[in-house]
Amino acid sequence: MSRRALPIVRDLLSARSATATRSVTYMPRPGDGSPRPVTLIPGDGVGPLVTGAVEQVMEAMHAPVYFEKFDVQGDMKSVPLEVLESIKKNKVCLKGGLRTPVGGGVNSLNMILRKELDLYASLVHCFNLPGLPTRHDNVDIVVIRENTEGEYSGLEHEVIPGVVESLKVITKFCSERIAKYAFEYAYLNNRKKVTAVHKANIMKLADGLFLESCREVASHYPGIQYNEMIVDNCSMQLVSKPEQFDVMVTPNLYGNLVANTAAGIAGGTGFMPGGNVGADHAIFEQGASAGNVGNDKLLVQKKANPVALLLSSAMMLRHLQFPSFADRLETAVKRVIEEGKYRTKDLGGDSTTQEVVDAVLANLD
Repeated sequence: MSRRALPIVRDLLSARSATATRSVTYMPRPGDGSPRPVTLIPGDGVGPLVTGAVEQVMEAMHAPVYFEKFDVQGDMKSVPLEVLESIKKNKVCLKGGLRTPVGGGVNSLNMILRKELDLYASLVHCFNLPGLPTRHDNVDIVVIRENTEGEYSGLEHEVIPGVVESLKVITKFCSERIAKYAFEYAYLNNRKKVTAVHKANIMKLADGLFLESCREVASHYPGIQYNEMIVDNCSMQLVSKPEQFDVMVTPNLYGNLVANTAAGIAGGTGFMPGGNVGADHAIFEQGASAGNVGNDKLLVQKKANPVALLLSSAMMLRHLQFPSFADRLETAVKRVIEEGKYRTKDLGGDSTTQEVVDAVLANLD
């Protein structure tokens, strides 16, 4: 390891140890039923179109939430202070896609939000929707991904011209808390199996530490089946027999790849809900990241698929302890998909965003 990298790693590890006493909690907490403020970031591209769809549905349902809206773009150098203060105050945020700059040394605002708010768990639910034909049936996978370290630690530097060193950091603290989150999620949601995805056959120390942590946590949940799978074999198993998976827990990079693969198998990224959660805050957004800001043609034609964010907002409602509103929204969305009359192009139709929203509104109980 380069000497220049050692102080960075020491700082990172000392920050981890300073927060090691924080308990890992399951996010939904009891509420008193009163309306809750939610920070809203419409985002880039089709983001304002699909977040606008959520606003319409929330208003029509008279859902007990109200939004504090902030204009944020992915090419900003940092997250505006007032946005961070709003999320810290409200504890919950709903976000459209933010473009992530490729190269050029510009930080991703998505990563900044996750690190600033310690959103250590990415949760993506990939499942079949009735009425939407896919190559595989009985897909119902929850991918829980460590969200703050690994290859996404952001510790990169040029050693000499033409040679770049990028550090993958795995800590016991972060590995244990993501494993605890995965097993607690499985326990509370009546899930039967947790699969740890790794590459410990090559990265014996880093991924080995991740597996060691998962095994320790698994020993406290004897009622939940635990197994391990190397990430390349996992990729093959996902596309050949996805129904074998239930809850998957992964380090950072693998989880991003696995979640998008699982989403594609289940029908596409356009209706996979998700969120990034921590002990104190949560940001709900489209679960699978591929193409989450859409393209200019979708924006001009106003034909972006709002289903993923609508289902993510249902997750948000459940997190806020408004389960009846979450059930109403999920049921309405599933009815629209099953009927098949109003679907956007990615789901085999030609409907506009507003036509899908109107159909959802018509199916609200």
